Amino acid sequence: MICMYKPWQQASTSTIFYPPQMKLLNQNSDLSLTKTRIQVQRKSPDKRFDDIEDDDIDDGVGGSGSLKFALPSHVKSITSTSNPFVKHCLKLKNSSSYRHLHASALVVGTTPIREIYRYEEALQEKTVIDYLLLLDKAEIPEELDARSVHTVCISSMVMKKLSGVQSAESIEAIALMRFPSCFLNLDVDLDKSDCRRWFPSTHRILVLDGIQDPGNLGTLVRTAMAFQWGGIFLLPGCCDPFNEKALRASRGTSFQLPIVSGSWYHLQTLKNTFNMKILAGHPDSDGKSKKVSSLSQDFVHSLALVPICLVLGSEGRGLSEKCQQECELVSIPMAGQYESLNVSVAGGIFLYMLQPKN
Repeated sequence: MICMYKPWQQASTSTIFYPPQMKLLNQNSDLSLTKTRIQVQRKSPDKRFDDIEDDDIDDGVGGSGSLKFALPSHVKSITSTSNPFVKHCLKLKNSSSYRHLHASALVVGTTPIREIYRYEEALQEKTVIDYLLLLDKAEIPEELDARSVHTVCISSMVMKKLSGVQSAESIEAIALMRFPSCFLNLDVDLDKSDCRRWFPSTHRILVLDGIQDPGNLGTLVRTAMAFQWGGIFLLPGCCDPFNEKALRASRGTSFQLPIVSGSWYHLQTLKNTFNMKILAGHPDSDGKSKKVSSLSQDFVHSLALVPICLVLGSEGRGLSEKCQQECELVSIPMAGQYESLNVSVAGGIFLYMLQPKN
């Protein structure tokens, strides 16, 4: 780790405090306030997620989240878009590496915030909300315990900047949330290699292979949650599930459904440990010699008691060659000459047909 002085101060506990301890620095240090930042630079140990956002910020950092940005409890209002805390939030919004370094993301909108909070409460788990940013004069969403959340009122200009929505009045709340404990990046979380602890249930696991469109990924996460699948496994080349657009499409389910990011080696370990069958959605009319089964009722019934990993490939490139070699290919029967469907549409059909019956 390389440290050099520039605007913030990092404590020895890997917590970044805002605003800087001005009185302490003025009294006990000759450093000027512009030289009180420790900028952390380290080479990212993993390149798991492709940053495909429109305005990515390259901070030269990565990892699974070892820093925390702490806003003092007395800060109750922010009105300027140049505020350091707002800049921190913007980096969380726009940079995958920065999100994973801090293990935090922004969730925009009252509905997904409420859904995540309700889910955590039902499981009697500690809330993952660090800060709740409310449009000035807006009320705290129902069901949230105001005593357990640091609430900050923000101006319409700040809300517009953070939400990306031109009409700030349509968005009244943004939450800065820590990544849930059910998210694992196996290239970084090396102590979590025991696949028996990845998912509460391995009867039905959705595997995504190079899904780069965040809207498709978020939709698939939400659909898998709706049909009671046990979790999501992300192979290399997928976009970040905590990407702004992915979170918007998932409506917060990325914080509820177990998500594990790993390699084919990890997936094979999962398959062998639980004796799972790996299926992959694939068009039926590509002229390949490998047999492609049809997603019929008889086919579905034959797998009712079989643990399954279902692999879906990217809409543009389709399944990787490795996936086509290792998986049993399955197609959706369609009338006419249509070759394929949008991956989120096809995924919805697969997830519905193969959903666990109990």
